[in-house]
Formats: sequence, structure tokens, C-alpha cells
Amino acid sequence: MSRRAWLWIAFVLVHVVVAWLGFVLPNTPAGDVYLVYEPWAREAVAGTAVMGVTAPWVYPQLALLPMVLALGLDLAGYQVAWALLVTIADALAFGLLIGRGRSLGRTGAAGFWLAFVLLLGPVGMYRLDGVTVPLAVAGCLWLVGRPLVASLLLSAATWMKVWPAALLAAGVVVLRRRLPLIGGALLVSGVVVTVVLAAGGGAHVFGFVSGQTGRGLQIEAPVSALYLWQAVLGVPGAFVYYDTEILTFQVTGAGVDGVIAAMTPVLVVMVSAIAAVGAVQAWRGAAFAALFPPLSLSLVLAFIVFNKVGSPQFLTWLVAPIVVGLVIDRRRWRWPAAVALVAALLTQSVYPLLYDRVIGAEAVAVGVLTVRNVVLIALLAWMLVRVVRVAPGSRARVPVSWPRPRLGQS
Repeated sequence: MSRRAWLWIAFVLVHVVVAWLGFVLPNTPAGDVYLVYEPWAREAVAGTAVMGVTAPWVYPQLALLPMVLALGLDLAGYQVAWALLVTIADALAFGLLIGRGRSLGRTGAAGFWLAFVLLLGPVGMYRLDGVTVPLAVAGCLWLVGRPLVASLLLSAATWMKVWPAALLAAGVVVLRRRLPLIGGALLVSGVVVTVVLAAGGGAHVFGFVSGQTGRGLQIEAPVSALYLWQAVLGVPGAFVYYDTEILTFQVTGAGVDGVIAAMTPVLVVMVSAIAAVGAVQAWRGAAFAALFPPLSLSLVLAFIVFNKVGSPQFLTWLVAPIVVGLVIDRRRWRWPAAVALVAALLTQSVYPLLYDRVIGAEAVAVGVLTVRNVVLIALLAWMLVRVVRVAPGSRARVPVSWPRPRLGQS
């Protein structure tokens, strides 16, 4: 049996197992799907409320699209439909990635992706991020050959969940053909904003921005360790609470308002600084193959490490940059891939397996979460070193096995 056939068998098995885990693991890892996404989708179809148009929303407006599409696949319950939708999206990007299965870089990247999905568990599938990841993978793989198509995919994903903007920004910094990337982003953004305005949602067009900046410290965010460990040690005023508006567990303690206010500016400054370093390297002549993978991963990690929101599904954001790195140079990227797999396993250990103990501020569970965050910080530092060390005028080239415009072509 061919390597390609084995990969597709593994693809089916991994997605079936992860979908099943969403039904059986504790702490309702698929709860967002049937408790939040389904009501939003049904309200939109019924015309009673359209999130992001007739009501404020924490997500960009295109996030509603996959939620409504899942209704069309609802033959055995909305949770099954959502799992099927994510699996179909993954399959399309997976087929583009492996092609004919002859490239070790591409098949190795596919194997990493499947291992990551399995180790991260159901939270990677039963969240909106599960739809944006395959769009991001396909977009990154098409950046060189079809930058306009890549921009359309990444921009659409950004209007579902903001994080793919990091990949698009890395592409604009590194690629010489920037105009198609910028044009595609403007086109998608223009269409979305125009439709929302025409529907009378002008007051909520960018509500997802203010919705995020006004949030507190979610317990999984690295910065939250300051207060989470205080709660473990019983420091007065430090404790975990449930925000009924945002529907997440957050931490509080002495001086927390100042930290909350500082985190968004810190995030903006750090992301801008990393992009600036990448721009300098691109100006010095660094090639796409040498610069894009570490720069895009650095930007994505900055979105996680300096974010006051630390949802476990954020780990899915690591997939696209590492997949690109493995396709280009699997030997150089095998160790960052291994570190990402460790982070994925630790994340599933925290959520959903130990989540009730994290909420209860138990030392062992909080320790596992802290180790996970340290791993992410270390990976960010490693990638930044790689970005800085990219040789000027690097002659690294995109491999001949790089995916072409047609799905499945080698």
C-alpha cells in the first residue's frame, strides 16, 4: 500500500477518534458547538438575531458562515455535523498538502498535522479555530504560486477568527509579490464590511475588536499565572471566577485591572516589533523559504504568549507555520514540530482532562498549565533567534515539491 493511502487511512482514524473524544471526555470539550454555535446559527437562519450584524459579537462576521453551514450537515445532531464540516475542510487542505504522496517533506508535514490533531484532542475540532486551520494551511501553501488565492483564503479565515492575520502579515513582509496579498485582503474586507453595512450592522462591524480588548485575564493565558499561582497559595483577593458574559473562566487579584489594560498594547507592540525584524531581514535579501516559516510561527506564538485570552484551541494556530517549515526543510523543522506536539499534549492534559482542577486552583494541574506556557514561550524565543539569524541574501529556495494551484498536484 502506498504512503499516500496510509496517510488517508490515518486521517480518517484520527478524525473519528477525536470526534468521538468530544462526546466522552469530561468538562464538555464540545460544549461551545451545541451550547453556543448552534443557537447562533439557528437564530441567524430564523432571522431573529444575526450576530455581528444585529447584535455585538466577539467574533468577526464570517465566523457565522461555518456555523450556518453545519446546519446543512445536521443529519445526526449539530455536534456530529460540526465534526463532519471540520473533517471535510481538513481533508481538502490535507489533499493539497500530500499531493501524490511522493515528497517526504509533504508527507512528513501531513503526519505531523495528524499527530497534532490527535494530541490536542477535541478542543481543536470543536471550536471555530478548527475551520480556520485548513484555510490557513492551504493559504500558506499557495503563497508563492498563487498569492491572490492565498490572500483570499487567509483573509476569509481572518474574518472568522483574527489569528490568520499573522500569517498574512508574514507573507506581506517576506514576499516580493505583495500587491496580490494586499489586494486580496482589501477585497475580502471590503465585501464583508459592505454586506454588514447594507444589512444595517454598521454599529457592530468592528465589535470583535472592542469585545476582545475589554476582556479580563483568562486562566490559560501565560500572564494569568501571576494570579493563578496566588490563588493556589491562598493569597487574599486572588481567585478564579466565571465570566457569564464572555463564558470563560478568568482570574483576578491585586492590581489586575492594570495588567488587563496593559496586555493589549503589549501584544500590539510585540507583534509589531517581530514584524519589523522580519521586514529588516526581508530587506536584506532573506528568501521566503528561509524567513517565512520562523517569522510566521513567531507572530502566531506572539498572539498566544502575549494574549490575555488563552483558550486551549489557540494551539491549533501552530499547525500552518510548522507544516510549511516541514515541507521546505523537514530536518531543520523536526525539533520545533516535536516541541509543538509536546505543547499539544500538555494542552489536552489541561483541557479537558484537568480543567476542573485548574479551576479549583490545585497545584498539580496549575503546574501542568504553567509548563505548557513555558514551552510556548521557549518556542517563541527559539523562533525569534531563527528569524534574527536568517542569512542576508539567503539562497534557500522553495522545494520543487511545493504544492501547485490544483488540489492534489505534485
